[in-house]
Amino acid sequence: MQFLAFAIIYPFIYLLSRLPMRILYVLSDFFFFLMYNVIGYRKKVVLENLKLAFPEKSEEERKKIGKDFFKHLTDLIMESVKAFSISEKEMSKRYTYKNPELVNNYTRQGRSIALVAAHQANWEWSISLPLVLEGNVSGAYTKLGNPYFEKVVRSSREKYGIIGYKASETVKGMQKNFAEKTQGLYVLLSDQSPQMHKTYYWNDFFGIKVPMHTGAEMLAKRFNLVVINYVTKKIKRGYYETEFQLITDAPKEFEDYEITDKYTLLTENNIKQQPALYLWSHKRFKHRNSFDEWQKMKVSKQ
Repeated sequence: MQFLAFAIIYPFIYLLSRLPMRILYVLSDFFFFLMYNVIGYRKKVVLENLKLAFPEKSEEERKKIGKDFFKHLTDLIMESVKAFSISEKEMSKRYTYKNPELVNNYTRQGRSIALVAAHQANWEWSISLPLVLEGNVSGAYTKLGNPYFEKVVRSSREKYGIIGYKASETVKGMQKNFAEKTQGLYVLLSDQSPQMHKTYYWNDFFGIKVPMHTGAEMLAKRFNLVVINYVTKKIKRGYYETEFQLITDAPKEFEDYEITDKYTLLTENNIKQQPALYLWSHKRFKHRNSFDEWQKMKVSKQ
């Protein structure tokens, strides 16, 4: 049954990916109309998130951001499809990097690096990182249930040189690299809401107390990784520019959760610059009223 689903769906996706971007954006406009005006996919979630994040904005301003978000989301879907067949030349033209020397200078010093980022703009096309960065770039991913789709999706994401590994094997992979003295650059998207029972720390995100992912900080301190944030901005439709921002090259000098706080503040400020490009359809604030519950859960485990 899994192969049948793959055999029916994948050829259509691949053929779609071969279309010129201008045609894909026509399709994106059509899907936006369906998603926003007909289906109403997660409109309530998006508008609630925007109300929580931007209480100072008017309802009309938030609706405008929400509408622009859905326009960007359907573009992102089409761009993700295009990733299956996009050439290196076209990728390099459409997805540029402002200051890769910041990362490469540390790589030349023999340092390993945690590349942290958020689900903002087009994170799917960051598969092109190895085209501008020196060293072995690795990225964690969630394994797909269908082994046939898993194979082609992983192949697509690794075509420019990224080494994919399952999220559950992150620590094991780093331990192996450090034992073998193999340098690595590790992509860690850390902005989404963690599961309550896996939470160690809460702090404000857009003024709302929520649980935080602390894995990047933990790994940085454990393996003495340079921590560099990268943020992507949309220059125009189909064109992006990524900038690298140093968080620290001395992680062990920070108190617990200070690195996480620096990353969170950077992410919040970057989102404010282009608010429609963040993944507002994710329920980032779903645990906002659960801090007391989490504390009780924490006490009961002690």
